[in-house]
Amino acid sequence: MPETSHTMHIDHASLRVTEWTLPPGGATGAHRHGYDYLVVPITHGLLRAVGADGVHETPLVPGKPYFRPAGVEHDVINAGEATLTFIEVELKEHPG
Repeated sequence: MPETSHTMHIDHASLRVTEWTLPPGGATGAHRHGYDYLVVPITHGLLRAVGADGVHETPLVPGKPYFRPAGVEHDVINAGEATLTFIEVELKEHPG
């Protein structure tokens, strides 16, 4: 079974761009976002975020971005049946 992977494409003073690929059931692992961030889906899929405030599911549509503020703590899981890929852009000038 393929493993979750990530590739950092840009790590600049003002932002970081990382591509994430999660197989079905794959997870990022629990983490806290230290910066405001934007996610741009590359593939369709269902993303499940598990955090202290509960479980939230977000359908991903290629090219339809969403934004989250710094401080979010969660584990992100691919809740779909196909591999999920998205780009995460962290805004280092907006720490939290």
